[in-house]
Amino acid sequence: MSLKYGLLGLLNYEKMSGYDLDKVFKDSLAFFWQGQTSQIYRELTAMEKSGWIVSEIEVQTGKPNKKWYTLSPQGKKEFMDWLAAPEGAVEDLLHVRSSFLMRLFFAGELPPEHTAAMLQKVRAACAEALENMSSVPGIVDNYQHMMPDAERSRYWRMVMFFGEGYYKAIARWADSMLWLMKKQAKKEKKK
Repeated sequence: MSLKYGLLGLLNYEKMSGYDLDKVFKDSLAFFWQGQTSQIYRELTAMEKSGWIVSEIEVQTGKPNKKWYTLSPQGKKEFMDWLAAPEGAVEDLLHVRSSFLMRLFFAGELPPEHTAAMLQKVRAACAEALENMSSVPGIVDNYQHMMPDAERSRYWRMVMFFGEGYYKAIARWADSMLWLMKKQAKKEKKK
């Protein structure tokens, strides 16, 4: 459901082609909401049928024509209503649905080495994600031109800081769990 609102939000900044929307979406929103290129184009078609966006074709010589999308007044209202609605926003952030945690919950059925390996993979994935996050400030700077005023980029940075904190917290948690497992193994060895 949020994919369409992410696209409406991006179109709220400026008109964009489907290609541009796909690129900006993947550069900015993909940390917390995924959307395949095919899904993005399906949503654009559906939103245009709903009257939330309008498109115009730019005829180009020597290359394929370009389809530009803009937010309609109805789309702007839909986006602003969604943005202002407090229902579910905090609950959605705090709701955890994770197959990893489900597996960990039942990991006592496997040898401890298996669980330790899972936790080490989590730690490595967080380290990689944090390394990838180092490019985010530049991405925010690259897209600042889209915003009516530079102050709006602070909200993109808030999400960036959330991402950094999120990966650091998971990495610290994984380190703590590995430490507890080692401590437990030593305790059991002494018996």
